[in-house]
Amino acid sequence: MTHLQLVDFSRNPHSPQFGDFGVLHVRYGKAQKGSAPKRRSVLTVFEWSPEAVHRWIRTGLPHLAAQPTDLFPTSQSLIVPKSNLRRRFRAYVNELGFPAGLDMHSLRRSYVTHLFEFHGFEHTFVQQQVGHLHASTTSIYTAVSSDYQTRALNRVLERTINATTSSTPWEEKP
Repeated sequence: MTHLQLVDFSRNPHSPQFGDFGVLHVRYGKAQKGSAPKRRSVLTVFEWSPEAVHRWIRTGLPHLAAQPTDLFPTSQSLIVPKSNLRRRFRAYVNELGFPAGLDMHSLRRSYVTHLFEFHGFEHTFVQQQVGHLHASTTSIYTAVSSDYQTRALNRVLERTINATTSSTPWEEKP
């Protein structure tokens, strides 16, 4: 997140409603040990995201840099150190009275959970969004509620019951 630049956004031809902010090209994603940064494209999925990014670019960035290139620069137009982000996040967590165990990575885990639980995205899509090589890693990030688990179980049971009751091969035909 600290290396995002304005040029990293582009249109998604399959989702024109997101305008210039339909795809975020992550060029400096977390790499495996000894490897180069992991590149990937993250698709915009929330309707409110493009407006939030556009508003930040239009009203927030001009206060930090005359000609900004980074999405989150320091007042000297440098990349914000991760330690500064962690310190600021911790201050917000404390100020808002949230549990002490929350960290910056909690936002990522929350994103994964919300994609599954509230938006019903497929596991493979979520795995690609967050750049996980293995599905098991994505599963670790997921902390769905018991309500979600109950709804998912009910959907499967309903599909199964509908499938078995809609075609009954053992009935005699007239």
